[in-house]
Formats: sequence, structure tokens, C-alpha cells
Amino acid sequence: MGPKDIIVGLDIGTTKVCAIVAQVDQEDCVEIIGLGTHPSAGLRKGIVVNIDETVRSIQHAIEKAERMAGIKIEETYVGIAGGHIFSTNNRGVVAVASDDKEITADDVERVIQAAQVIPIPSEKKIIHVIPSEFIIDGYEGIKDPEGMSGSRLEVKAHLVMGSFTVIQNLTKSVEQAGVDIGGLVLEPIASAKAVLTHDEQELGAILIDIGGGTTDVAIFEHGGIRETFVLPVGGNHVTNDIAMGLRTPIAQAEDIKLMHGCASEALADQSKHIELPDVGGCGIHQVPQAILYRVIESRMSEIFAMVNEEIKRLGCSELLPGGIVLTGGASLLPGIQVLAEREFNFPVRIGYPENLGGLTDMVRSPIYATGVGLLLFGIEEIHKTENKGFKSDHIMTDFIQRIKDFFGNMF
Repeated sequence: MGPKDIIVGLDIGTTKVCAIVAQVDQEDCVEIIGLGTHPSAGLRKGIVVNIDETVRSIQHAIEKAERMAGIKIEETYVGIAGGHIFSTNNRGVVAVASDDKEITADDVERVIQAAQVIPIPSEKKIIHVIPSEFIIDGYEGIKDPEGMSGSRLEVKAHLVMGSFTVIQNLTKSVEQAGVDIGGLVLEPIASAKAVLTHDEQELGAILIDIGGGTTDVAIFEHGGIRETFVLPVGGNHVTNDIAMGLRTPIAQAEDIKLMHGCASEALADQSKHIELPDVGGCGIHQVPQAILYRVIESRMSEIFAMVNEEIKRLGCSELLPGGIVLTGGASLLPGIQVLAEREFNFPVRIGYPENLGGLTDMVRSPIYATGVGLLLFGIEEIHKTENKGFKSDHIMTDFIQRIKDFFGNMF
């Protein structure tokens, strides 16, 4: 990396768009120098449904980050999520090409390419091919096989796919906002980079990122990703439950959730009441605090049950020595940690971005886990491009170009 490289992460969420600017030196010290956020419009459950509104939201967030950082943002790493995401695991196998049987970067690239040879629906496109481990002549658990000797090279890889249409609309929105895309990154993978420790990834842990429109999950084992999935439910569903169940406007329901909400009815003061405006603004009514807490706990418990069911379906319920890490906006609800520990029966902690310099107070929150993780992913991408000359666990610029070419050839 250069003496002072600038990297930008752009988290385009259902409730907010967030642009984070970092300056990175040759020692990989990350200094936050800019932050811009703007309420999100044009997205539903992580998917663009109105390009014009999405473009305006991105532009406002980018402009705020540029003013704070004092730079012009030209390229960014963008998070992607939504119910269109699908992931699976596959293996690739190749024979080592060199006469002396030393494994080269070309061999590693070929085996990763071989892992992508699976039937893919025509409307889907591979976003990530993430090696979890390499196997040389039957010997497992190898993280970096380059330079080692062997005749047969295998890889276990995690493949993440998304809808071509959704990817194209997200790409178009960012580019119409005047910014190039350096890479697309699945949001739970980005969040995990910001909040999971090395030990948690090695021992086996689950990252649950609860955003406004989706709940994104990444499951780690032996330092690598074993499974990822996205559920189309999130904090906005809690807000809607409050609005419908307590008969108050949605905007006020969100404020009430943030100011007075709690995910555990057991923590309620039975004598306390909360004032809520009526729908239509005709008056104000009161509800017991315990009722508000019950509504929130019920929905969050349902979300955790959905996550737990999917974890069990994937056969990963035993992979939790490192516990569960919650992040995202909804993880800031009081009582959420207690509720999650009860639902999962495992230790739970709230994940905050760490090991940052500069404007750390502004981004040290679960709300910014994805944005910070996109920065860290970008640093990793630059290193792999510089040092290895091949791609493994991220989407590169040429992938974006292939998307453009694909759609360009259709019309």
C-alpha cells in the first residue's frame, strides 16, 4: 500500500446510507477521517426498489463524508445483502502443474476457479468464492498452500451468489451517484471483519447483524467462513409492530423504540406508562411500559428463533465455542443480550468496531460495523492484489465490468 491510501466503505442499508472514509498507512493503521450518513430511501429489505431515490440518498451521504474528510470520493467498497442472497459450499481439485511439484499462485487460482464449477441458476451470479481450507495430497487444514509441495491440490470453498438484477440495480445506483465500485462485499462478511476477534473465528462463532430490513448471519469455523445467510426481517419489523400494536404513527414508533425500547419485558417498571401520539395526530394516549417491552421482545424473539432454526438446519449448532456476537442497530436495544442468551443458550456479546484511529468515537458503534468492515475488506483486497496477484474471497472491479458487459450485450 502507499504511504497514505484512502479507502471508502459504503453501507447502503434499508434505513440509512453510510459512507466512511479512512486513511491507511504502510503499517495498516486505519485512521477514520470522514463519516457521512443520510436516511435511506428507495430500498426495501436491502434491495433497490427505486433507483432515483437510492441515488439521492447515496449522494447526500457521500457529500457529507467528503466535506468532513476534505477529499473527493472516487471509489468505494459497497455492501450487499437481501433475501436474494444464496450460499453453498463446494470443493475444487486440480493437479499441481509444475515439474518440481511446488504449488504456485496459478495453481491456487485454478483450484479456486474449479470450486466455482457448479450449476448456477441463470438469474444468479457468484459474488464471493471464499476458501475455508486447502488440502494437499490428503493433508487438510492448510490456509496458504503457495510455496508448498504436492501433486494434488484441493480447496473447500464457500460460494455466495446473488441476483444479477439486484446486483445490477445496486451497481447502477452507486455509479449514477458519481462513484466507482471497487468491490461488492456481502454485508455479514464485512461486519464480521469489524467486530469478530481472531479467537472467535478460530474457535467457532456466529455473527448476527440485525439491520433495519434484514438480519445477516455469518458462521465461522477454524478461522474461515462455513455458512452465510440473510433473513428478510429486521429492526423495521419491530417498529411496525409498535405502530400497529400500540396504535401510533410509524415515524413516532421508531422514536419510541429508540428512546424507550427494551427487548426484555422482565426489565419493565410495572408502574410506568409511556405517552404515544394517536394515528392521525388527534391526541395522545398512554400504554404501560411493560406492553411496549412485550411487543419488542416478541418480535426479537421471533427473529432469533428464525436464525436458530436456520443454524440447526445447516448443522452448525455445535460450532459455538466462541459464542454469538450481535451487531447492527437493533443490537443496541437494552435487554437484547439477555434475550439472545436465553434464545440461543450460548454466551452473547455486542460487537463494536475496534482497533481504529482518527474519529473513532464517531464510528465505534454496532450501527457502523458494516461500514468499517468494508474498509477492512478493502485493505485486504489491496494486499491480495499487490502480493498475490489473484482474487479469492472478494469481488473485484473486473467482476463489475463483466456485469456491465453482460447487461450491455442484452440490449
